[in-house]
Amino acid sequence: MLPPQVNRLTVQEAADRYVELVRAKTVTGALSPATAEVYARDVATFVRLAGDGQVLDDLNGEDVDAVLLAFARKPDERRRRGPARRGGPGQSAASQARFRRSVSALFRHAASAGWVHLDPMAASSVRARERGGLRPERRALTREQAEGLIAAARSPAPPPEPGGSDGRRRRADQRTEVRDALVVMLLTALGPRVSELVRANVEDFYTNDGMRYWRIFGKGGRTRDVPLPRDVAAALDSYLAVRVAGDGEKALLLSWRGRRLARGDVQAVIDRVRRRVEPGRSREVTPHGLRHTTATHLLADGTDMDAVRRVLGHSDLSTLGRYRDDLPGELEVAMGSHPLLRRRGGQTAPGGEGGPGEG
Repeated sequence: MLPPQVNRLTVQEAADRYVELVRAKTVTGALSPATAEVYARDVATFVRLAGDGQVLDDLNGEDVDAVLLAFARKPDERRRRGPARRGGPGQSAASQARFRRSVSALFRHAASAGWVHLDPMAASSVRARERGGLRPERRALTREQAEGLIAAARSPAPPPEPGGSDGRRRRADQRTEVRDALVVMLLTALGPRVSELVRANVEDFYTNDGMRYWRIFGKGGRTRDVPLPRDVAAALDSYLAVRVAGDGEKALLLSWRGRRLARGDVQAVIDRVRRRVEPGRSREVTPHGLRHTTATHLLADGTDMDAVRRVLGHSDLSTLGRYRDDLPGELEVAMGSHPLLRRRGGQTAPGGEGGPGEG
């Protein structure tokens, strides 16, 4: 039922009220502070592009399309100093899709709060272009690359140089190889979000019936208990045996100064371990790329989709599609062991060698 009369707020007034509500949700745990700030930033961009003095209820589908197109063409400030990106200097498809979701959320709330008669997003025709397949560098590591990274993490690191670039001798407590190994093992085997990883505390890990678990505090205040593979549990025990917490710090991952590891430090850990991988198996990867790697290889190995969903902390199975990358030779392997054509001995007839009746 349509509201009999709307509150004719300007775009700026509506945005201010909406952002205040979004930030309030961080208090209850319904939204993480980082997510709330993304919404707030996108809404502020919407206000600039739509015009702060416009009445929100006066905007129609064409107006929204104009805003979405203006955003798509806006230079991406984060990539200004980086290499030229395929597709032009505007926003990436992922950024466009995120911005559209933020604007949609604003109008959904506006419709329920009586700020607009109709949600103009229903009449919008602009969509972010499809990703167009994988990026030039795959998001997920291949099995060989992932195994190379894990092997490098588990292998003893070379001894530190007697002196650094400034000529000073490194202290023994600055050696963080055991911690770095645990970071890589957790990211590669369990695929947590980087925010979940750095937020982890020692008390979040527990043992039940001989199995080690990690209680992960995820998005939206949701928690999940994920069992640790044996090798990851061993890496955890090795790290806890040498972990030194200053001032009773409860964080699991600590810098050599005894402080909680920051999100930006995790990429440095991955890069440090990757430098020890054999050149033929090494490839740059981000923490989120390792999350893709976890999902891709668990699914490729036939792990139940709902189990993978629970490991990654998604509420909907459909979200897994974003994290599932194609693997080289995967289709050939699948067709080479087709369940309907498998011999009693467990093998499928080789391609090109037809059986009786072929032709």
